[in-house]
Formats: sequence, C-alpha cells, structure tokens
Amino acid sequence: MKIELDAYLEEELYDLITYCIQNSESSDYSIKESRIKKIGQELFADGGIDALENMYFSIEHRVKDEISKDAKPYRSLWNGISSEWNY
Repeated sequence: MKIELDAYLEEELYDLITYCIQNSESSDYSIKESRIKKIGQELFADGGIDALENMYFSIEHRVKDEISKDAKPYRSLWNGISSEWNY
C-alpha cells in the first residue's frame, strides 16, 4: 500500500508542480501551492526527511527531463515542515 500511495503522491506532485511552472498567473495557483505543501506534510509524517528528499529528487529530474524546466524553486514550499528542510 505504501508504494501505491507514494506513486500516487508523486504523480500528483508532478502534475501540481508542472502546472505551477506553466501557469504562474493562474487564478488557482495558490490552491495548487497549498496542495504541494500538504503533500510535503503527508510525506514527512509517513517517512520523515528521507521521504521528502527522495520524492523531490525524483520530481526535479522528471520535470527537467519531461518539460525542460527547473522545479528547484518549489522546494521552498516545504520549508517549515522540518528544521532539516531549509531551501
């Protein structure tokens, strides 16, 4: 079940980040950002800082490979979840 949940969250996170990158002026941008933050909280609650690092590593590479954009600026949305995560 955990693997399925992680795969689901990865797909959702990928969709949200690519949407935000491509639609920064959209009226629902803040709603998408809020969900990105919530996913970070869910991941951290389930697997700690390692879960955040592993997920974001995967997302950064997917975004770069699939749409040739940089997802790094969105890492800061997870600031405050843990003192170990500070971007």
